[in-house]
Amino acid sequence: MVESSQSVTVVALLADPDAPTEVARHTARDLPARLADLSGRQRRFHVEVVSEPFTADTEDLTTLTRRLMDHGRGAGWDIVVALTDLPLHSRGRKLVVELSYEHGLALLSLPSLGGLRLQRRARRAVEEAVLSLADAQAAEAESPGRQRPLGDFTSRLTSVRPAPVGDEEAADLRYVLDGPRGWLRMLGGMVRANRPWRLVPGLSKALAAALATGAIATIDSTVWSLAVYLDTPRLVIAMVGSVALMIGWLIVDAHLWHRRAQDSAEERKRAALYNASTVVTVGIGVLVCYAGLLVINVAWALFILNGQVFASMTRTPLHAAEYWTLAWFVASVATVGGALGSGLESDEAIRAAAFSKREQERRRMLTVMATSR
Repeated sequence: MVESSQSVTVVALLADPDAPTEVARHTARDLPARLADLSGRQRRFHVEVVSEPFTADTEDLTTLTRRLMDHGRGAGWDIVVALTDLPLHSRGRKLVVELSYEHGLALLSLPSLGGLRLQRRARRAVEEAVLSLADAQAAEAESPGRQRPLGDFTSRLTSVRPAPVGDEEAADLRYVLDGPRGWLRMLGGMVRANRPWRLVPGLSKALAAALATGAIATIDSTVWSLAVYLDTPRLVIAMVGSVALMIGWLIVDAHLWHRRAQDSAEERKRAALYNASTVVTVGIGVLVCYAGLLVINVAWALFILNGQVFASMTRTPLHAAEYWTLAWFVASVATVGGALGSGLESDEAIRAAAFSKREQERRRMLTVMATSR
């Protein structure tokens, strides 16, 4: 792959569907101009975005590289940068990016960029990959057979380091995350890829059960009496307990827990990472549900409660503190009701709400492999 006669380098952003495609399209908007400015060699770039599930049914880097090479043949692309929201690993390490200068390919795992400022970090990573590959191609054109410059790919990225590449592998350069900071960054990226906010609309039956429980509990005089005498520590314990119960129920009932296929140290680390991302993803979704229930319960209490009736039943005047305490306690009760109501949801619906498409496909693949053994 070399630059065309018109000195235009054609760059393809090959992205998995859903979130990676959105990132690729956002990055491509001003990428040609930014690449031209950063290259400093009067180059011109043309960028295309192609949405294709190139990671379907595999996490193997060799297989993915071969697929990217097949996509690039005959397409007229000089450089291919592939983006996926699937967390990839190389020899037990969490992959950030790998580059093949011979084939003009780069593979970028978006979760390794973390959960914050993803668009900006992805744009920087794509720019570094394209410029590194373009410089290598220019050096090869000027001096065939000359060793390609690897450059400092991490010049604008942090918390990554180079990793060894085997002689039999197609990649020339690979960067990975390592250590506790890298683990946390990958965890944040995996949680973002799962989009935990989608869990709220995805649990319609659980939410219906929670809302019904909350509506009934708000007009129950026994609940009034309990709420009046609950102090803040007990309300916090009730909240934490109800949220933990719903998180545990969703994970167990929908079989969201990742079971390792092999009993090795590497597999244990990967399983711990996947399960931690599941707990955080479901936890964020449940906390959003809890906050929504709290707001709804406050509004419902303001509308339905009568101060005289409340005072006659509890011997306590109905003030702002009583509204808040009652709504807080009812939100915990309603969350338990929502946990029970989530049993009416199908496992597929919960997985679709809790995981990205690539993660769902990966888990289906593992299930099929385990069943076929």
